[in-house]
Amino acid sequence: MDGLHLYGEQFDGRLLLGTAGYPTLDILHQSVQAAKPAMITVALRRQGAMDAAHGEGLWALLRQWQIPLLPNTAGCLSVQEAVTTAQMAREVFETDWIKLELIGDDATLQPDVFQLCEAAEILIRDGFKVLPYCTEDLIACRRLLDAGCQALMPWAAPIGTGLGVVHEYALKVLRERLPDVPLLIDAGLGLPSHAAAVMEWGYDGVLLNSAVSRSGNPVLMAQAFAQATAAGRTAFAAEPMVPSSQTRASTPTVGQPFWHSEDY
Repeated sequence: MDGLHLYGEQFDGRLLLGTAGYPTLDILHQSVQAAKPAMITVALRRQGAMDAAHGEGLWALLRQWQIPLLPNTAGCLSVQEAVTTAQMAREVFETDWIKLELIGDDATLQPDVFQLCEAAEILIRDGFKVLPYCTEDLIACRRLLDAGCQALMPWAAPIGTGLGVVHEYALKVLRERLPDVPLLIDAGLGLPSHAAAVMEWGYDGVLLNSAVSRSGNPVLMAQAFAQATAAGRTAFAAEPMVPSSQTRASTPTVGQPFWHSEDY
């Protein structure tokens, strides 16, 4: 179907995939091949903390895949920390794309939407293409748009929980109220059916990591999520029927004997 458009650029898919937590680099590589993601996310901090052999292996894979990179500011707790990490990531990965994470609570890893707006405004002035990890709060999302963000990444549930959509109403309202803004679900999805559902609502893409890397078979799960994401988008484009409380027969009546017969 149609591609994903972000900051004036087009991507050949609607699934974004993280690189953390896979059992081996080979499984990561096979998972990426199965998912065929539009972008690959990588954390500068995690990359720096890897042992030399593993780190070199990941660098080799990133070069081999030739898939657009989306560095993130995972683990940052302040505006200055997030901005500095983003600037370092731009130098290391040679890209202006950044997934802006700025955490406000250690237990839930919920984004600090107040600092997030401030950091986004700074980075956008500095030429970054910012994809902010945010909540489903409509007003906070509007503030991020006012700061200059052209796309948003609201969560479905806290990072790594796999709960799926916790606040369905809020996410549907967000999609309805921001019809022209690219919205990608980031965090909390656990099953391919979760991805299919949000895509059917009209969301523009999903970002996954734990749901794939922590599964029993990451390669197979990556394939399943890719199929579910594509199916959900296709269903949205097909304009699903409107639910109704009234029954409506689907069997054709032409040719049925005695239909509306006066004798019965």
